[in-house]
Amino acid sequence: MSTSTNASSKSSTSSSPAKKQCTRSIVGPTPAPSSSMLIDDMPPMGIYETLYKFKDVFGEHMGTKNTHPWSQGFPLTTPLEKFGGPELPSSVDVTWNDRFYPKAWGHPELRTAVAGYYNDNYDCEIDSENVMIFAGGRPGIYTVLNFLKEQVEVRIGNVEWPAYLDILKQTNTNYKVVPFTKENNFHPPNGDYYDRTGLNAATHILPVISNPSNPTGHTRAGEELKELMEMAEQNKNGILLDEAYEWFHEGSVSGMEYVKDLENSNVFITGACTKGLQCPGIRIGWVVASKKNIETLSNYSSFGMGGVSHPSQLYAVKLLEPERVKKAKRAVQDHYGWQRERYGAAFKNLGITVYTGDGGFYHWLELPEGMTAKELNERLFARGAAILCAFDCDMARPHDKSEYVTPYERFFRFSFGPLLPETFEGDVKLFSEVYNQYKKDAGVA
Repeated sequence: MSTSTNASSKSSTSSSPAKKQCTRSIVGPTPAPSSSMLIDDMPPMGIYETLYKFKDVFGEHMGTKNTHPWSQGFPLTTPLEKFGGPELPSSVDVTWNDRFYPKAWGHPELRTAVAGYYNDNYDCEIDSENVMIFAGGRPGIYTVLNFLKEQVEVRIGNVEWPAYLDILKQTNTNYKVVPFTKENNFHPPNGDYYDRTGLNAATHILPVISNPSNPTGHTRAGEELKELMEMAEQNKNGILLDEAYEWFHEGSVSGMEYVKDLENSNVFITGACTKGLQCPGIRIGWVVASKKNIETLSNYSSFGMGGVSHPSQLYAVKLLEPERVKKAKRAVQDHYGWQRERYGAAFKNLGITVYTGDGGFYHWLELPEGMTAKELNERLFARGAAILCAFDCDMARPHDKSEYVTPYERFFRFSFGPLLPETFEGDVKLFSEVYNQYKKDAGVA
């Protein structure tokens, strides 16, 4: 005998205990809804906004089957076998000792490994006390900027990683934008970051620079990087050099190679396991600086962070084994150099202007007149793909994005970081179809 839905529902309801409601009867007028005690100006980083919009249109999260993560800033997390990349560790041993609270400044083994890495690869002479471990690169960047003295003025390129703007705003950092234009090839000279025109004698300057650049791929290396670090070590100067893409350039690049007196400088070098070491998920990064500045950062960690996961730090130690580093670095440079070249050629064949430098795993691209990156992205969403519009990389825009017209509306960032070699033809085909249809609809010759 069948049972009706109503009967089934009634039976189920009667056999379940009633849930207690966390409400009380209110006597008198109903009070106004309580407003949040947290600040209102807290939008997500631009990349996340792109992902949310993509989900609304496509109906699935980016990264699921039949999606194309051209907006995403992560590397492949599998061995780069085509170019002899080493295996990635599959496990890490955790002992009773590793279940204690971590040290505020980082695990001694990892701090020693990071210091050894720079000493071996860039002829430095730093020790573990010059290294502070964070849960990724951005917490290190955030912490440095959050504790700057009032007389420090940050200089930031007009086109940079979107999260820098959020960090600058939320830390109430005083900053000035350095122009990035087609005329300077999105690569202004070092001196532009340290221009003291209009400054009083008390002001100190701290450029924040991603090198290689995210999103343009332009890289300061050799004599140019040497000059930059010499400027950074001058009186009333410093630098926060974000080297997340250090390996994504032939020979790899680090400002540490040219630092002469770290202990008497305000040089901050940030690195991480996120990109070259192919492990963004373990959330391990670091800051290299003078021992005095590391002490300040670690004092903050003692009350504001509480240290970083021991298992993740021990995994990072494995990643930094010297022989493994040699193989991994070579594979990263070869794989991503190859990908950069062939995707760049494909974009040029489509008539898109390529302004990309020789580093990183992004292409910095300009659409023809009459087209916008925003419109292109909306068309890509429907096909399961997304790019990052240059609007989000514009450090001169307001935080709330209201009615601001970016000078980069035809520019966008295309990421080949997470793309497998075998998806190249399919990626180019899909992009070409959407781009050519948009071009036709816009009446662009």
